[in-house]
Amino acid sequence: MTTKAVAPYGEWVSPVSASMLTAAARPLSFPTIVGDEIWWAEGRPAEGGRSTVMARRSDGTVEELLPAPWNTRTRVHEYGGRSFVGVPGPAGHALVFAQFDGQRLYRLDPGAERPVPLTPAPAIPAGLRYADLVVARDGAEVWCVRERHTDDDLERHLVAVPTDGSAAEDENAIREIVGGSRFLANLRLSPDGTRLAWLAWDHPRMPWDGTELRVGALDASGRVPEWTTILGGPTESVFQPEWADDDQLYAVSDRTGWWNLYRLDASGGEPVALRSAQEEFGAPLWQLGYTSYAALPDGTVLCMHGPVPSGTERIGRLDPATGTLTDLDLPYQVFGTSLAVSGGRAVVVAGGPTTPTALVRFAASGDGSDVEVLRSALDPDLVPDAGYLPIPESTTLPGGDGQGVHVHVYPPANADFEAPTGELPPYVVFVHGGPTSASLATLDLGKAYFTSRGIGVVDVNYGGSTGYGRAYRERLRDQWGIVDVEDCAAAARALVDRGDADPARLAIRGGSAGGWTTLCAVTDTDVFAAGTSLFGVADVRLLAATTHDFESRYLDGLVGDLSDPAIAARADKRSPLSHADQTRCPVLLLQGSDDPVVPLEQAEKFRDALASQSIRHALMVFPGEQHGFRKAESIIAATEAELSFYGQVMGFEPPGVPRITLSD
Repeated sequence: MTTKAVAPYGEWVSPVSASMLTAAARPLSFPTIVGDEIWWAEGRPAEGGRSTVMARRSDGTVEELLPAPWNTRTRVHEYGGRSFVGVPGPAGHALVFAQFDGQRLYRLDPGAERPVPLTPAPAIPAGLRYADLVVARDGAEVWCVRERHTDDDLERHLVAVPTDGSAAEDENAIREIVGGSRFLANLRLSPDGTRLAWLAWDHPRMPWDGTELRVGALDASGRVPEWTTILGGPTESVFQPEWADDDQLYAVSDRTGWWNLYRLDASGGEPVALRSAQEEFGAPLWQLGYTSYAALPDGTVLCMHGPVPSGTERIGRLDPATGTLTDLDLPYQVFGTSLAVSGGRAVVVAGGPTTPTALVRFAASGDGSDVEVLRSALDPDLVPDAGYLPIPESTTLPGGDGQGVHVHVYPPANADFEAPTGELPPYVVFVHGGPTSASLATLDLGKAYFTSRGIGVVDVNYGGSTGYGRAYRERLRDQWGIVDVEDCAAAARALVDRGDADPARLAIRGGSAGGWTTLCAVTDTDVFAAGTSLFGVADVRLLAATTHDFESRYLDGLVGDLSDPAIAARADKRSPLSHADQTRCPVLLLQGSDDPVVPLEQAEKFRDALASQSIRHALMVFPGEQHGFRKAESIIAATEAELSFYGQVMGFEPPGVPRITLSD
């Protein structure tokens, strides 16, 4: 047996470097079956955060379809979504994609050296955006959501873009199919081609608050002049409609408090539940193009669902006739947001607490035993030995208001080191963004970076998180900055009470909405010794005045209608910036220079407030980064700065990282 070296928590030498987070990682998303090939989007942090499209050929080879410097990413809703599709042609399938710079649609034919534009250059830079692409009319058109920006507003339509390039210089060649609402998503053409189904909603609702499933007949010009709402409303969230046949649809609805699957007539009427369960069969529509289920030729439905009692997810076949759900024996417990099925094959991005995330394929009608890994999200040659990776504990801890809060606890783990007898480890509370989002127990090198150095991590799915039903999600209604903070603080205290964590060395960190929770926590509680905000919200009213359209009324449900003076005053009082002088601990601010969601101004104002009170702090601004860091150099610098920050505040010297300067 190898004797472990003894070193204080935080000073363990780890093989998990910050550069490994980018060199080993290649984010995978939107798996798509195109003919007899599998296509997917793949992130390239080492190439400036570029996103490309990859293909798994029928002979098993993997090929990059979209060469550098082309970058497929859509900015519809700023969070984007599905940005590519395969279009059949005489020489094989062409790639149609949205290019990040300029946001135009392009077509890249097999064997061609360069893509050709399909949509016109907008008068306003990036002012015409396209997402949620589907193929229509045998490949002659791509139908999608178009977002048109003007000098003072924007509008969205479902549109038809010809794939022959005729609209590249003539915007009138793009046909507006239907509009009628501020937000549109999930367009689906009926099998007989006569009707269109789609989702719609308007301010101030977010898609997890309430959406409408609409159906309308296409006229001779290929437009939908009239429609009927057949499911959903202001307090019912509908997700992913799919045609079961020419006259019936499937859809996910949370009308019972959980996103369950239903079948309903295209003309309306009462929907029929395929299975009633206190589980989620859908997801919050943060990005366009999410899919969680697919109908199979034998009449069953392949679907993702969860969380199950262990806090993980499953894929099963649901029999609509009996409601029987038979789970497949897949060696994964966490699944991505897109499930694709065609010709008896299914593909999905999957992973688990100790299993690297990968693009996998399996028989949709099988038992899961034939699962095949097509592409790993982590370079297998760079994945550390299991002895350096934490095994998460998914559990429920006492929450701030007496209710349980769902967490994943990642204890320190390093095959070479142990701490001195009697020493308790520091712990960092990870706060996910959203706040209508969730964290799942996955093998994450970002967490292993800390745990392999002797710093524990607890990932908190505070009240407001998705995956646990509408009631849990709505614990945050009008309570943003209160319930989330109480739950995170309570989870940290619970780890102290269990004897797992050092009460004097607790930190909290989060991005975006998680940054808000972090800043609220360090200004309102005495629990934490340090706080790290990544592009976090510091001022509610400033956010409402400067953020993008998709989230511009999100605050109505989180803090209330800011047009009401009493609510605005309450929001001002709750905003961390209003009482930054009461910050109880040092703060690290990490921010992208070009963030359209939470602009740099928020971090700068909070920095100035800390400086005015001589509170230890640092602000690092990353040029060219938006809401979330994509460039390798940004990710590396931010990660190492965070570790150095915790070391300086908590009294340990992490080896091998540059020491950042904290200002008073």
